[in-house]
Amino acid sequence: MGFFGVLLTGVALSMDACAVGMTNGMCDTKMPLKRTLLIALFFGVFQMLMPLIGYFITGIMTDAFQETFEKISSWISFALLAFLGGKMIVDGIKEWRAASAPACDVEEYRSGETLSVVKLLLQAIATSIDALAIGVVMQLEGLVMGVWLSTALIGVTTFGLVIAAVYIGKIIGNKLADKATLLGGVVLVAIGVKILIESLL
Repeated sequence: MGFFGVLLTGVALSMDACAVGMTNGMCDTKMPLKRTLLIALFFGVFQMLMPLIGYFITGIMTDAFQETFEKISSWISFALLAFLGGKMIVDGIKEWRAASAPACDVEEYRSGETLSVVKLLLQAIATSIDALAIGVVMQLEGLVMGVWLSTALIGVTTFGLVIAAVYIGKIIGNKLADKATLLGGVVLVAIGVKILIESLL
């Protein structure tokens, strides 16, 4: 997986975080820069950590079953990406249908009661847990830039996009949150199909 593959993966993975960040921005249109950066930092760090964990765990397993993994690695990568992408598409459709529901109590949110560090931590974990599987894909497919630079790129990409999402949320609310998740799912499925096709040619 080269630079652009990792970058696209980072963009796709960040869509859940962007959707949540957009909602956070919608709930607090006067959110200070410090809180915006904190939200983006939490999401970015966890989007970097999860693939790292998946990568190293898979490395241990691959060493034990190297021959088997070499034969089926592309199919495993495709299955994981198709599953994650499909899940994001389904979630995006559900969010689209439920878009008319109120996302938060704005006054309560502004008081700081609903965006505690604990809640932010839970948001970051929930939106990044799927990235464990991307670490598996990275281990099986190989990385041109190495795992540390690749996961750092994913983290930085998420950080930047979440900042943008929070500010978009301040302006337009959550009208695009569902579409971001849907788009991320399509991108992951497309990357999975590309990996599978390249392995068959």
